[in-house]
Amino acid sequence: MIDLDDMRCFIEVVECGSLSAAATRLGISKSIVSRRIARIEDLLGTRLLDRTTRGIAPTEAGQEFKSRSEDLLANYEDTLEAISEHSNEIVGELRLSVPLAFGTRHLGPILGSLACRHPRLKVDASFSDRVVDLIGERFDAAIRIGKLRDSSYVARKIAPINSIVVASPTYLKQNGTPQTPEDLTTHECLIYTAALSPDWIFHSGNGTISVRPSGRLRTDNGDITVAWAVAGLGVAHAPLFLVNDAVERGDLVPLLLDYPTPEVGLYVLRPPGANTPRKVRVLIDALVETFSGKLEWKGWTSPSE
Repeated sequence: MIDLDDMRCFIEVVECGSLSAAATRLGISKSIVSRRIARIEDLLGTRLLDRTTRGIAPTEAGQEFKSRSEDLLANYEDTLEAISEHSNEIVGELRLSVPLAFGTRHLGPILGSLACRHPRLKVDASFSDRVVDLIGERFDAAIRIGKLRDSSYVARKIAPINSIVVASPTYLKQNGTPQTPEDLTTHECLIYTAALSPDWIFHSGNGTISVRPSGRLRTDNGDITVAWAVAGLGVAHAPLFLVNDAVERGDLVPLLLDYPTPEVGLYVLRPPGANTPRKVRVLIDALVETFSGKLEWKGWTSPSE
C-alpha cells in the first residue's frame, strides 16, 4: 500500500516544482523525498513526474494521482475529525502559519502546552512574515496581525494590537525629535516592507494624518527593524510587543504619543467552512485564554499619563 506521508510528499513536490523545495517545506532531506517518489512510481508501475531543465512537472498519470491523493487525504482528515468528536482527544495534524517576531516571542510556549495537553495532536508551525495561501498550501490556520483584507477566509479576532513610533536617544540627539507626523518626512525612517500599507497613519483630532516614510534601510522582519532603531539608524514604527522591552530599558524613546496610530488586531484565520475543526478550536481557545482582553504589551508610562 502507498503510505499517506508518501502521498503528501508527492503533492508537495508537484506544488513546489522541485525535490529540494519540497524537502525544505516538509523538513526532511532531498534523498528521502526522492526515495518516496520512487517508491510510489514502483508500486504503481508508471512514471508520475517528468524531470526537465525547468524543474519537475507531473505526467498525466501524476496529475491524476495528485488529485485523487488530495481527495483521499481530505477524507482521511475529515474521518479523524468526526471520530475525535466522540472522545476528548484531538487527533491529527495542525498546520499553522505564524508571524515570525510575534511567534518567536509568544507562540512557542502556547503551542508546546497545546501539544502536551493533546498528545495525539501533531503541530507543524511555519514561522514567517510571508502571507501564505491557506488553501493552496494546505494550512489549517494562520495567525495574522494587522488589518485584514477582504477574503473568503473565516477570521476570529483574539486581541487588539497597538503600535508606536520610536527612535534611540542617540538618533534623537543627532537628528532632533519629530513633534508632528509631518516632521517624519525629514527623518531617516526604517521601512518594514511586509506592512499592508506603505503609509504610516496617525489619529489627529477627528481625522487622520497619512505619512509616506522614506529611508535607506528596508526589511520584512520586525526584529531587524527594532534592532536598527536601537542602533540609532532611524525612526521605526512597530507594535508594542516588539518595542516594549527596549523602551523600558531606555534603548528606545516613544515618539508622537499625541498622535496615536490606528489599532489593529491579532487574528486566527482558517479556510472557509461552516464548522471550525476541533484542532483549530483548541488553538483559538488557547490564544483567547492567553491574550483576550490584553489590550497592549506595555509596562512603561508615557509622559502624558
